[in-house]
Formats: sequence, structure tokens, C-alpha cells
Amino acid sequence: MLAGTPIGNLADASPALRAALSGADVIAAEDTRRLRTLLTGLDLTTEARVVSYFDGNEAARVAELLAELDQGRSVVVVSDAGMPTVSDPGYRLVTAAIERGLPISVVPGPSAVLVALALSGMPTDRFCFEGFLPRKPGERRRRLAGLTGEQRTMVFFEAPHRLAEFLADAAAAFGPDRRAAVSRELTKTFEETRRGGLAELADWAAAGVRGEITVVISGAAPVAVDLPAALSDVQARIAAGEPLSSAVSVVAELSGVARKALYQATLDARKESR
Repeated sequence: MLAGTPIGNLADASPALRAALSGADVIAAEDTRRLRTLLTGLDLTTEARVVSYFDGNEAARVAELLAELDQGRSVVVVSDAGMPTVSDPGYRLVTAAIERGLPISVVPGPSAVLVALALSGMPTDRFCFEGFLPRKPGERRRRLAGLTGEQRTMVFFEAPHRLAEFLADAAAAFGPDRRAAVSRELTKTFEETRRGGLAELADWAAAGVRGEITVVISGAAPVAVDLPAALSDVQARIAAGEPLSSAVSVVAELSGVARKALYQATLDARKESR
């Protein structure tokens, strides 16, 4: 079982989380000390065997946890905050359990991604989660360069001491005025969300920012594409083996050209080529 834990405010702990922790046979925790703090804060006791389960030992711990599951014991995986597997350990165990045909369940919990996204004031109908980008500046800039055409709202995690550099690199990649929001200490006493252009936020962060950080950046504006150019893209996709209907749908969404008009233009072009 994957159990989402509060990201700051213990009042967000659900009855399902309490039941999972108090009834588990084994609890695999990213940080066992923080788990003890959580249990104390929730006034819970558990007879579960507690084991550490973090990035450094995740691969080695999977076989042990699978053996517990094979014996019919309940295993609960918790990270320090939020949902396991989302920029936290848990993914390897889930994939291994699926391969073995073992059941998996989830106790939903608070999500910094969704909270920050909702607070940002940016479009939420389509978004992507990029997590932590590489720490090395060159690698981080290459990843950002690869996102310059991304039209969905983007969500990132970043360490406070790297925030100013991250925002400056994002401003260089996406433009200084691209809208963004920086949320820190979500659901905690000193929660704060700053909104503005990337360059403006980078200047603000240069003075130093504390706490756990989530950054939301607006997507790129759609590139204006006329019907002939969109038709050319459809024809190239069809020539590469993509079905007509799929090619039209994808190009229409990417280009902003009306799907019905693009479909008809494709049919007309086929007739003319005969």
C-alpha cells in the first residue's frame, strides 16, 4: 500500500492514513525518524516492523518487501511528505509487485504539485510534472531548452539554495516575462506564493528563500500555423505510416487549425493527387 502523508499540516491526515499506519505489519519509510515524528503528532501507535526505504537502498530493499507481501503481510510505504513514487521512493516496488501479480492499493493524500498548481492561477486543464531538474547547471539548462515548446503548464520541485539559479535559467530559456509562481512551505504556518515574470522572481529569490519549494511555469503560447503548413505536417505523418484520422487529430491540436477543416483539406489533396 502506498500512503500519502501530510505535506506540512498534520490536520490533513485522513482517517484512511491513520488506519493504514496503525494496522500495518511492515512500514517502509523514507526516513524512520520522520515517521516516528508523524506517528507521535497523530497520536498513533503501531506494532509494525519499521524499515528504512530511501533512494540509497530502494533497489536492495525491494526483494525483502516482496517477500513480506508473499507471506500475506501488509506493507505500507510512506515518504517524508506527499505521495510515494512522486519524486520519492516507491516506483521500483510498485513495478516489481505488478510483475508478480501482487495487489497494490493507495491511500490518497495531499500533493504539493496539485496545491501549487491550484494556487498559481495558471491553466490547470493540461499540465506536466517535471520534478527536480539536474543539479549541474549545464544539464539543467539542456532540460529547460527541451521544454521551450511545451504548451502545458509545467510544475517543478527545487531546493531553496538553487531556486535563484533555476529561475534565472528558466528566464533565459522561456523568456524573462514568462508567467510563473513560486510556492513555499505549502500548508505550513509560513506558506507563501509569489507570482510574476521569471526574471522578476529570480531577482526576488536571489536574496535567499527558505522552505520546500514548488515552481509552476506557464506553457508556451501556441505557434500560429496556417492550413497549408498543417496539411503538409499531416501528409508527412501519413507518409510515415500514421493513420489519417490520428495524424489530423494530432496536428490540429498542435497547430490550432480546426480539425474539420484540416481533415477536409487532406481528403481534397488526396483527390487532386489521383
